[in-house]
Amino acid sequence: MSEFSFRSLTFMLLIALLVWSSNFEACMARRGRHWRQSRAASASSLSKKKGKSSHSGGSSHHNSGGSSGSKPKSPSHNKAPSPSHNKAPSPPHNKAPSPSHNKAPSPPHNKAPSPPQLPKPRDDTPQKGSSSFNVLDFGAKGDGSTDDTKAFQAAWAAACKVEASQIIVPAAYKFLVGPISFSDPYCQPNILFQLDGTIIAPTDSKSWGKGLLQWLEFTKLRGITVQGKGLIDGRGSSWWQDTPYGDPIDDDFKLIVPLNSTAQQHPPMPIRSELSGKMPSIKPTALRFYGSFNVTVTGITIQNSPQCHLKFDNCAGVLVHDMSVSSPGNSPNTDGIHLQNSKQVLIHTTNLACGDDCISIQTGCSDVYVHNVNCGPGHGISIGSLGRDNTKACVSNITVRDIIMHNTMNGVRVKTWQGGSGSVQGVLFSNIQVSEVQLPIVIDQFYCDKSQCKNQTSAVALSGITYERIRGTYTVKPVHFACSDSLPCVDVTLNGIELKPVQEQYHMYEPFCWQTFGELRTPTVPPIACLQIGKPSSNRVNSDHDVC
Repeated sequence: MSEFSFRSLTFMLLIALLVWSSNFEACMARRGRHWRQSRAASASSLSKKKGKSSHSGGSSHHNSGGSSGSKPKSPSHNKAPSPSHNKAPSPPHNKAPSPSHNKAPSPPHNKAPSPPQLPKPRDDTPQKGSSSFNVLDFGAKGDGSTDDTKAFQAAWAAACKVEASQIIVPAAYKFLVGPISFSDPYCQPNILFQLDGTIIAPTDSKSWGKGLLQWLEFTKLRGITVQGKGLIDGRGSSWWQDTPYGDPIDDDFKLIVPLNSTAQQHPPMPIRSELSGKMPSIKPTALRFYGSFNVTVTGITIQNSPQCHLKFDNCAGVLVHDMSVSSPGNSPNTDGIHLQNSKQVLIHTTNLACGDDCISIQTGCSDVYVHNVNCGPGHGISIGSLGRDNTKACVSNITVRDIIMHNTMNGVRVKTWQGGSGSVQGVLFSNIQVSEVQLPIVIDQFYCDKSQCKNQTSAVALSGITYERIRGTYTVKPVHFACSDSLPCVDVTLNGIELKPVQEQYHMYEPFCWQTFGELRTPTVPPIACLQIGKPSSNRVNSDHDVC
């Protein structure tokens, strides 16, 4: 019995030892490769569970900003990066950012504003495909005589439905196009108008009815680019020869007196021919953009517009570069580029030759940066005229620099009407090279392009206007500052002014200042002793009437 018990006990111990040995090997195996695979599988399983939880759980911390049931949003690839120091970020090409994202900060007083941050021009080349629409495919003939207006309308209607589409106006064709508006409240953004051919305006009065304010118009678009090597020809001579005698004439002609005359009230008007009355009295602008965001015009040439060549009204984020405007110096009211109620505007590397202001900056404009522009012939670069018919005008943060002007009437000018209100402030004119310019530096607060204007006490307030490095030659008067009696110009700064006379066919005059206060930072050539140093002793306090 005892022998049996001993054997039984030994057998049981042996079995127990075998079982323990087996468990030990399994435990060691779990510490090796098999355990790591198991751990990786477990982690993968856990990740999947967490992913499902974040997609479905409204209380997830990763989705705390969204509503229940929505997926967490990944960072947008179209978002503009935060600007680094002294470097403007490159905004997206495929999304029109809010104008507020493009706004340049206001500069310190008398310091050049930073250029507005604008979308880079699209560098697209025309490509055939579902997003490319050639006007020839819509029935345009391009022979210069057939009316292609409907073909352009049809091409636009098709392109308007496709984001980032292209309208192609091919080279080697001349398209006769009547007044047309490229617009649609449901147009997709970022449309490219590739202009390599020529577009010409009709010259028969029937096409214009009783008169229109624009010929080619782009309205209420988000991201519109007009680019190419093409030409827009307004064929304006038929309008200019028919100029009514009541058309406005630049009032600063009153300052220019020929040597063989005691006064020149107005320049000679075109001789009225047998065609008198042929065209409507209202003249169109050749190319106008209205109510649009992120507008680019580059490469093209606009010539011989009946009135303004290129106009931006109520636009934000405007870029104009490497383009040309061309019309005769005696073509009436043919401004090169006209800005009104527009913000964040950059104009550079452009040639402007016309019969009025190369660039005119009207009320409602701010954050405008103009540089590397050739101007002439023309009437220079002007802010205004402002305050006409007792209106309120607001202009601020304007920089005009690195400009070449040749054979222009004015250089850089601010012009306002009596009776207006509002203000012009934060203006810098810098590094302007003038050659045979009649009036290089002008402030005229008594502007009037009508036959007569009554004297009024209210005026647009002018302050913080800096002229630096204005150099070259003049033919009438180097400086003309005519400021309001009731609201003098203040903080007018002159620095590095060197202007030498060139005798031509006009009487020449010394610098003139009236109610103009500021400082001379350096000696000037010629001496401008008429500028009153400091501030006026009885300057009227600005009221709500002046605040913008």
